[in-house]
Amino acid sequence: MQSGSRVAAMADGRVGAEDVACGTLVGFLMPTPHWGIAQWQGLCIYKDMFISADAGPLSSGRAAAALSAAGELTRLRVIALLSKGEMAVGELALALGQSQPRVSRHLKLLTEAGLIERLPEGAWVFYRLAGEGKPERALVDAALGALDPLDASIARDAARLADIRAARDAAASAYFARNAADWDRVRALHLPDADIEAAMLKAAGPGPFGLMIDVGVGAGRMIELFAPRVRRAEGFDTSRQMLAVARSKLCDLPEGKAAVRIGDAYAPPTQGGSADLVTMHHLLHYLADPGRAIGEAARLLKPGGRLVIADFAPHRLEFLRNEHAHRRLGFSDAEIKAWCAAAGVDGVTTVTLAPKSAGPHDGKDKLIVKIWAGNRTQKAAEAAA
Repeated sequence: MQSGSRVAAMADGRVGAEDVACGTLVGFLMPTPHWGIAQWQGLCIYKDMFISADAGPLSSGRAAAALSAAGELTRLRVIALLSKGEMAVGELALALGQSQPRVSRHLKLLTEAGLIERLPEGAWVFYRLAGEGKPERALVDAALGALDPLDASIARDAARLADIRAARDAAASAYFARNAADWDRVRALHLPDADIEAAMLKAAGPGPFGLMIDVGVGAGRMIELFAPRVRRAEGFDTSRQMLAVARSKLCDLPEGKAAVRIGDAYAPPTQGGSADLVTMHHLLHYLADPGRAIGEAARLLKPGGRLVIADFAPHRLEFLRNEHAHRRLGFSDAEIKAWCAAAGVDGVTTVTLAPKSAGPHDGKDKLIVKIWAGNRTQKAAEAAA
């Protein structure tokens, strides 16, 4: 296929994986003097993908390295798989039908070229596409836009990925089943989750929000809840088991909408000053230093960004400390507001969600849930910059 006809085919979405890998992108970047109107229109479409206002242009050296890395069939298949969401090395090897060492070599080249990102997680390593706003991401999107989803190799990989996700879902369901009784016992002590979630949505405001970060993402429920109001969501947690559950639940969201990774509330793995909304749902009572965690969460916010915290009011249910690893038995409004003020979050509002009681003594062993919400000040953001 000549360069001009390749670009016309790309504009129509008719290019297969092998065609793209074998040089379509390079051909498209080098127009010939024989092009007609359709070919030049195709060039304009894809030029906008490579040089966007958000990403900025690539230098010639970086562009050459990225094109070289993407210009191989297996690596292009990796990019197509990662467009469905982040994956571990072993999962990619299964989906591609190749050995893990071989896949790892391809991943190394793609990472060095800036087309994908590497996320170590203990003994595992996850990969995802380059983040939005990075110049290489525009190239990735151009390659993906040129691919025919019905291409044989792409379709085969997608089918294998569906099987992998089904197995992952089964493992997550088994984990939930093993722990459901303990979680249900705690849930029975406070208002239904639906009431708490509705209060969190109201406290956050209607949005829309650009980037949401959930600190202590757990099973990913907060990302699910806020998904309609955010452009993109990220979450992190110290529990690999819970991250596996979250990945299983969040794979139904639109591609690229959400990502989770290993991370500590005291040392977030996310760039400061990048989030429009940060949530902390029933996290603080597990921590030895809640004030420090609030400070780190606030640091993630842009000026004016919204912090929403849900946790328990002070209580005396010692079994939660002994049997469920709760370090703190709730928090007062004064504590939370003081920590928020120290972190540069002001205008903190409080919502109290008391359990429903049928009689005067019915709620004495119940938990009161509190929602605290405020905004990061411009002054605090500038001081942290």
